[in-house]
Order: sequence, then C-alpha cells, then structure tokens
Amino acid sequence: MYRSDRHRWLPVVAVAAALVFAVPAFAVPALFSESAAQTITQTAVQSATQAPAQSSTPAPVQAPLPTPPADPAQAPASPPSQAVAVATQPRPLAAVPAPPATPEELGDSMMAQQRFQAAIEAYKKAPRSADVWNKQGIAYQLMFNPESASRCYEASLKLNPKSAQVMNNLGTIYDSEKEYNNAERMYRKALKLDPKSALIYKNLGTNLLSQRKYKKGWEVYKTALELDPNIFRNSTSPRVQNPASSEERGAMNYYMAKGCVRAGMNDCAIDYLRMALNEGFTSPKKIEADSEFAGLKGLPAFEQLLASQRQQ
Repeated sequence: MYRSDRHRWLPVVAVAAALVFAVPAFAVPALFSESAAQTITQTAVQSATQAPAQSSTPAPVQAPLPTPPADPAQAPASPPSQAVAVATQPRPLAAVPAPPATPEELGDSMMAQQRFQAAIEAYKKAPRSADVWNKQGIAYQLMFNPESASRCYEASLKLNPKSAQVMNNLGTIYDSEKEYNNAERMYRKALKLDPKSALIYKNLGTNLLSQRKYKKGWEVYKTALELDPNIFRNSTSPRVQNPASSEERGAMNYYMAKGCVRAGMNDCAIDYLRMALNEGFTSPKKIEADSEFAGLKGLPAFEQLLASQRQQ
C-alpha cells in the first residue's frame, strides 16, 4: 500500500493482528486470515442450507402386505398401505438459526469494513483477552490515536507477554513517534519469539534505514526476502505511515527498490527509484553503477527514467 504524494509515496508499515512497518512506512501482520464479515455471513448461510441437506429424505420403506381376512366383513375400513404411506412421509425440518455474533466477531466485521470506531465500541463489550486488546489497539492506531493504541498493546502484553505480533505492533507505535531505539528493541525482542517472521524483519529493516543504518537495514531486508520472496508485494496488512525526513525517505525508497528487483518486481523497483531520485537521495550515475539494478538495464521504463533525470 503506497501513498501517491510525490514527496511521501512510501511503503507503509503493516499492522496485522500485529502492526508492521515497511520502508517509509510500517506494516502489521495481517489481522485476519479471513474477514469476520465473511465468516459470519457464511455461517448464517450454512446453518440455513445445511440443515435440510443433513435430513435428506430416506428411501421409503415398503410396509408388509396385509393378509386378506377370511371374513370380508372384518376387512379394515381403509387400506393399511395408505395409512403407512401417510405415517412415513418425511416432515420438513426448520432451518436452525445461526447464533448471534459475539462482540468480538462484530468488532472483526467492523474492522473488515474499515469502520474502526464501531469496531472499538464492539471490542469494549467483549471479554478482556490478549487478542481483543491487540485488535482494539490496531483500530485505535488506524484512527491515528497512538496513545490509546499503545495502552491497548501494553494491556495485551500483560496477558500474553510472549506475543511477537503485539510486540511488533508496539514497535510501530514507537517508530511513528520517532522513538527508533525503542522500536528497534521491540522488533528484535519479537524476532526472538518469531524468528521466521518476514513481516517483522521488514519493519526492522525500515526502522534501521530510518536511523540511517543503511547497510544493516539492507541486510535485514534481504533476510525478509529470503523468508518470503513476496514480502514487498503483500498489501493485506494494515499499515501506518513512517514519519521520516525527505533524505530518509529517499534512502528507504532506494533500498526498497533493491528489494523489489530481488523479488522480480521490476515495475515496483522503477517506481521506488523514481521516488528516491525525486527525494535527491541518488542520481542516474549512482543507479547505473549499482550492480543490484543491472537487471533493469534495457527496460524502456528504466532507461526513460534515467534519461529524464539527466535532462534536469
């Protein structure tokens, strides 16, 4: 997810069930593997449609043929086969209504619809758990209320001190407040618990670039790419903006371009290079000399970008 502002078009940090930062911005691990709204709707539909399927009409059982009475006067008034047929006709079963959604499920549904304030109100009515506190924190953060978001994340960690996702989310709060050392500490702590999280590595890399630790940041980005070659493609996680300076954004865009090249995303790489050039961080000469961008040479969009910059 990117901003289209020429001076701030940067990758944002993702916040999924945890928040995560990506170059100019941070990303958070995806909140839900499937939107709560879809889950609730599917449940309702299934409960109404599956009941009849489960009670499919059984094959009719043929009643034994009655023995004709010796005395015709003793014959029954109505044929037994008729009576049996009526008795064995299946009765339609009424659909079982789906149970009402819980406050947490309602909150998840509101989040899926980006109705963050409504989600917060729903989560407030849910039983207090680490997950609910984290989700409420994400909703606050997406409403640009870092103070309340931080309070929720800390409450979540009190209930579950070993949640890498919540640590990541809290790290994005520190990043947004330019408390880069605290953010880095939180990301590294989260990675000790979840060393295979490409998303947290991505946020850590962005954090290091914000601190102008370009070489270290690029190394961390490469680790994120090794864990997930599509990490720079992922746009499903909520993201928050990284308040970097113009120079820092230029550096982030430059290294993000390198990451895109490694992931085979040439168009994405060219877009990031354009932003890095506009921020004044790099030059056509430097880009041509960087072996990481050798694969872009000969591409019309890449050559056009460099040519237009040389004319300025």
